[in-house]
Amino acid sequence: MAPRVGLTTERLTQAGATLADEVGFDQVTVSELARRFDVKVASLYSHVKNSHDLKTRIALLALEELADRAADALAGRAGKDALVALANVYRDYAREHPGRYAAAQFRLDPGTAAASAGVRHAKMTRALLRGYHLDEPDQTHAVRLLGSVFHGYVSIEMGGGFSHSAPDTEETWSRVLDALDALLRTWPPAS
Repeated sequence: MAPRVGLTTERLTQAGATLADEVGFDQVTVSELARRFDVKVASLYSHVKNSHDLKTRIALLALEELADRAADALAGRAGKDALVALANVYRDYAREHPGRYAAAQFRLDPGTAAASAGVRHAKMTRALLRGYHLDEPDQTHAVRLLGSVFHGYVSIEMGGGFSHSAPDTEETWSRVLDALDALLRTWPPAS
Protein backbone atom coordinates (compact mmCIF):
# COMPACT_ATOMS: atom_id res chain seq x y z
CA MET A 1 0.00 0.00 0.00
CA ALA A 2 1.12 3.52 -0.70
CA PRO A 3 2.38 5.69 2.11
CA ARG A 4 0.46 8.77 3.20
CA VAL A 5 3.21 11.06 1.95
CA GLY A 6 2.48 12.39 -1.50
CA LEU A 7 -1.30 12.28 -1.39
CA THR A 8 -2.72 14.88 -3.74
CA THR A 9 -6.12 15.49 -5.21
CA GLU A 10 -4.83 14.41 -8.61
CA ARG A 11 -3.31 11.20 -7.25
CA LEU A 12 -6.50 10.37 -5.37
CA THR A 13 -8.57 11.04 -8.49
CA GLN A 14 -6.35 8.73 -10.56
CA ALA A 15 -6.54 6.06 -7.86
CA GLY A 16 -10.31 6.50 -7.72
CA ALA A 17 -10.52 6.05 -11.50
CA THR A 18 -8.46 2.87 -11.26
CA LEU A 19 -10.69 1.68 -8.44
CA ALA A 20 -13.77 2.41 -10.57
CA ASP A 21 -12.35 0.24 -13.36
CA GLU A 22 -11.69 -2.58 -10.89
CA VAL A 23 -14.87 -2.61 -8.79
CA GLY A 24 -17.34 -0.40 -10.65
CA PHE A 25 -17.96 3.33 -10.47
CA ASP A 26 -20.91 2.92 -8.11
CA GLN A 27 -18.65 1.24 -5.55
CA VAL A 28 -16.15 4.11 -5.37
CA THR A 29 -16.15 5.86 -1.99
CA VAL A 30 -13.70 7.91 0.00
CA SER A 31 -13.65 5.08 2.58
CA GLU A 32 -12.64 2.50 -0.03
CA LEU A 33 -9.97 4.83 -1.37
CA ALA A 34 -8.61 5.36 2.15
CA ARG A 35 -8.32 1.57 2.52
CA ARG A 36 -6.34 1.46 -0.73
CA PHE A 37 -3.87 4.01 0.61
CA ASP A 38 -3.89 2.50 4.11
CA VAL A 39 -4.79 5.83 5.67
CA LYS A 40 -7.68 7.09 7.75
CA VAL A 41 -10.62 8.54 5.86
CA ALA A 42 -10.05 11.89 7.55
CA SER A 43 -6.63 12.07 5.85
CA LEU A 44 -8.34 12.33 2.47
CA TYR A 45 -10.76 15.10 3.33
CA SER A 46 -8.14 17.77 2.79
CA HIS A 47 -8.04 16.61 -0.85
CA VAL A 48 -11.66 15.62 -1.59
CA LYS A 49 -14.80 16.84 0.18
CA ASN A 50 -16.77 13.59 0.07
CA SER A 51 -17.59 10.63 -2.20
CA HIS A 52 -19.69 12.83 -4.50
CA ASP A 53 -16.74 15.20 -4.97
CA LEU A 54 -14.46 12.22 -5.68
CA LYS A 55 -16.92 10.84 -8.24
CA THR A 56 -17.22 14.25 -9.88
CA ARG A 57 -13.44 14.44 -10.20
CA ILE A 58 -13.33 10.94 -11.70
CA ALA A 59 -16.08 11.92 -14.14
CA LEU A 60 -14.12 15.01 -15.20
CA LEU A 61 -10.98 12.91 -15.66
CA ALA A 62 -12.89 10.37 -17.78
CA LEU A 63 -14.44 13.10 -19.94
CA GLU A 64 -11.01 14.62 -20.48
CA GLU A 65 -9.45 11.28 -21.41
CA LEU A 66 -12.29 10.52 -23.82
CA ALA A 67 -12.06 13.97 -25.41
CA ASP A 68 -8.31 13.61 -25.91
CA ARG A 69 -8.76 10.20 -27.53
CA ALA A 70 -11.58 11.48 -29.72
CA ALA A 71 -9.54 14.49 -30.87
CA ASP A 72 -6.64 12.22 -31.82
CA ALA A 73 -8.93 9.77 -33.62
CA LEU A 74 -10.81 12.46 -35.54
CA ALA A 75 -7.77 14.41 -36.73
CA GLY A 76 -7.81 14.52 -40.52
CA ARG A 77 -10.96 12.40 -40.87
CA ALA A 78 -14.35 13.27 -42.32
CA GLY A 79 -17.66 11.63 -43.15
CA LYS A 80 -18.10 7.96 -42.38
CA ASP A 81 -14.40 7.60 -41.52
CA ALA A 82 -14.83 10.20 -38.75
CA LEU A 83 -18.10 8.65 -37.58
CA VAL A 84 -16.50 5.21 -37.24
CA ALA A 85 -13.43 6.67 -35.51
CA LEU A 86 -15.54 8.51 -32.93
CA ALA A 87 -17.76 5.50 -32.32
CA ASN A 88 -14.75 3.26 -31.81
CA VAL A 89 -13.21 5.68 -29.33
CA TYR A 90 -16.25 5.34 -27.08
CA ARG A 91 -16.47 1.57 -27.48
CA ASP A 92 -12.75 0.98 -26.94
CA TYR A 93 -12.63 3.29 -23.94
CA ALA A 94 -15.59 1.51 -22.35
CA ARG A 95 -13.90 -1.85 -22.86
CA GLU A 96 -10.57 -0.66 -21.47
CA HIS A 97 -11.97 1.45 -18.63
CA PRO A 98 -15.49 0.31 -17.72
CA GLY A 99 -15.56 2.26 -14.45
CA ARG A 100 -14.28 5.44 -16.03
CA TYR A 101 -16.75 5.05 -18.88
CA ALA A 102 -19.55 4.82 -16.32
CA ALA A 103 -18.09 7.89 -14.62
CA ALA A 104 -18.32 9.82 -17.90
CA GLN A 105 -22.12 9.39 -17.62
CA PHE A 106 -22.21 10.85 -14.08
CA ARG A 107 -24.60 13.79 -13.77
CA LEU A 108 -22.64 16.98 -13.22
CA ASP A 109 -24.09 20.24 -11.99
CA PRO A 110 -24.59 22.74 -14.85
CA GLY A 111 -21.56 24.90 -14.00
CA THR A 112 -19.21 21.92 -13.72
CA ALA A 113 -20.61 20.39 -16.91
CA ALA A 114 -20.15 23.65 -18.82
CA ALA A 115 -16.49 23.78 -17.77
CA SER A 116 -15.85 20.09 -18.47
CA ALA A 117 -14.47 18.29 -21.50
CA GLY A 118 -18.07 17.32 -22.26
CA VAL A 119 -18.23 20.59 -24.19
CA ARG A 120 -15.32 19.36 -26.35
CA HIS A 121 -17.23 16.13 -27.03
CA ALA A 122 -20.23 18.06 -28.30
CA LYS A 123 -18.06 20.32 -30.47
CA MET A 124 -16.24 17.36 -32.00
CA THR A 125 -19.50 15.58 -32.72
CA ARG A 126 -20.91 18.71 -34.32
CA ALA A 127 -17.73 19.09 -36.40
CA LEU A 128 -18.10 15.49 -37.57
CA LEU A 129 -21.74 16.18 -38.50
CA ARG A 130 -20.78 19.17 -40.68
CA GLY A 131 -19.61 16.55 -43.18
CA TYR A 132 -23.23 15.42 -43.41
CA HIS A 133 -24.46 18.98 -44.10
CA LEU A 134 -26.97 19.09 -41.24
CA ASP A 135 -28.50 22.35 -40.10
CA GLU A 136 -30.21 23.02 -36.78
CA PRO A 137 -32.25 21.52 -35.26
CA ASP A 138 -31.27 18.37 -37.20
CA GLN A 139 -27.69 18.66 -36.02
CA THR A 140 -28.78 18.59 -32.37
CA HIS A 141 -31.07 15.65 -33.07
CA ALA A 142 -28.14 13.84 -34.72
CA VAL A 143 -25.81 14.55 -31.76
CA ARG A 144 -28.40 13.00 -29.46
CA LEU A 145 -28.92 10.06 -31.82
CA LEU A 146 -25.21 9.26 -32.01
CA GLY A 147 -24.73 9.53 -28.26
CA SER A 148 -27.74 7.32 -27.63
CA VAL A 149 -26.71 4.65 -30.11
CA PHE A 150 -23.06 4.58 -29.03
CA HIS A 151 -23.90 4.46 -25.34
CA GLY A 152 -26.78 2.05 -25.74
CA TYR A 153 -24.82 -0.44 -27.83
CA VAL A 154 -21.75 -0.27 -25.61
CA SER A 155 -23.81 -0.66 -22.43
CA ILE A 156 -25.72 -3.67 -23.70
CA GLU A 157 -22.55 -5.25 -25.06
CA MET A 158 -20.64 -4.71 -21.81
CA GLY A 159 -23.55 -6.16 -19.85
CA GLY A 160 -23.31 -9.36 -21.89
CA GLY A 161 -26.59 -8.75 -23.70
CA PHE A 162 -25.22 -9.75 -27.10
CA SER A 163 -22.99 -12.63 -26.00
CA HIS A 164 -25.63 -15.34 -26.23
CA SER A 165 -26.20 -15.32 -29.98
CA ALA A 166 -24.59 -15.10 -33.40
CA PRO A 167 -23.50 -13.18 -35.39
CA ASP A 168 -20.46 -11.71 -33.71
CA THR A 169 -20.89 -8.27 -32.14
CA GLU A 170 -18.15 -6.85 -34.40
CA GLU A 171 -20.33 -7.57 -37.42
CA THR A 172 -23.35 -5.97 -35.77
CA TRP A 173 -21.29 -2.92 -34.69
CA SER A 174 -20.11 -2.45 -38.26
CA ARG A 175 -23.68 -2.66 -39.56
CA VAL A 176 -24.91 -0.20 -36.93
CA LEU A 177 -22.27 2.31 -38.05
CA ASP A 178 -23.14 1.71 -41.72
CA ALA A 179 -26.80 2.37 -40.89
CA LEU A 180 -25.99 5.57 -39.00
CA ASP A 181 -23.87 6.81 -41.90
CA ALA A 182 -26.65 6.05 -44.39
CA LEU A 183 -29.24 7.74 -42.18
CA LEU A 184 -27.13 10.87 -41.71
CA ARG A 185 -26.51 11.11 -45.47
CA THR A 186 -30.25 11.15 -46.15
CA TRP A 187 -31.38 13.13 -43.12
CA PRO A 188 -34.05 15.60 -44.29
CA PRO A 189 -33.01 19.25 -44.25
CA ALA A 190 -34.48 21.50 -41.58
CA SER A 191 -37.86 22.93 -42.62
